[in-house]
Amino acid sequence: MRIKILFFISLVLSAARLLAQTVIPLYTGAIPNSVPNNMKEITINWDGHFGGYKSIATPTLEVYLPAAASANGSAVIICPGGGYGMESYQAEGINIANAFIKQGTAAFILKYRLPSDSIMKDKSIGPLQDAQQAIKQVRENAVNWHIEANKIGIMGFSAGGHLAASAAVHFDSAFIPNKEHTSLRPDFMVLVYPVISMTDQLTHAGSRQNLLGENIPLEKINFFSNEKNVTDKTPPAWITHSEEDKVVDVDNSILFYEALRHHHVPVEMHLYPKGNHGFVLSQPTEQWMRPLFDWMKTNGWMK
Repeated sequence: MRIKILFFISLVLSAARLLAQTVIPLYTGAIPNSVPNNMKEITINWDGHFGGYKSIATPTLEVYLPAAASANGSAVIICPGGGYGMESYQAEGINIANAFIKQGTAAFILKYRLPSDSIMKDKSIGPLQDAQQAIKQVRENAVNWHIEANKIGIMGFSAGGHLAASAAVHFDSAFIPNKEHTSLRPDFMVLVYPVISMTDQLTHAGSRQNLLGENIPLEKINFFSNEKNVTDKTPPAWITHSEEDKVVDVDNSILFYEALRHHHVPVEMHLYPKGNHGFVLSQPTEQWMRPLFDWMKTNGWMK
């Protein structure tokens, strides 16, 4: 009986370790590009259940670490979507993080600042600053979290996909203090029905309005149109999208795929004929993520 009780306690502790998480500040000092403000963060509930946040002025990282016995050394920074107007933190953050740690991959949910002139000097770079800081913080603390510094990816959904892709193509332009010269390049990116372009023909209007505002200079449109900024050094990508997406045109993913391919960047894309925006969220999380896990295993980021 004593052995059975000890075994049960061991299982409980292992399960608790698997789901353990900690929320930490993204910046230890002053938040760059910020102005004094009185913005109050708002929690969003859908049908009586937690859904996410809006009016985010203070960015954080929520840390999910796998059980030590299953840890494979890789990590993914997750950027929930929401049109740069809110963040779908539960469905495109917490659920995804829990799926990763079950596979032995550490996960970090980035609650990035939502662009607003009331809290930033330049709202267009605020989210990108937070994504770069997340990469920097995870990489600099890799040893503490039992992560390999060359196995850190970034993942984004919808507008969060635009943020993840922006971090991947603009890693050599630091928008944050980086006196340590820590690499801001993610080792891979995962894009789920992503907004990619800010051009009139292809963009998601709400995301562009929230991020860039009105009367946008052409150079800024081009800078944030990620399909125009791919180079041979852009990290490998895994992309999924639905051809029926009525919110974010699937051509966002297709043009980005083509840009990556022409620059000889490894990329795998899964297109589905049915399903509107957010189509994967109606499926069991680990089921739709299975091809992603296979891709990560093939490339040595997951065992």
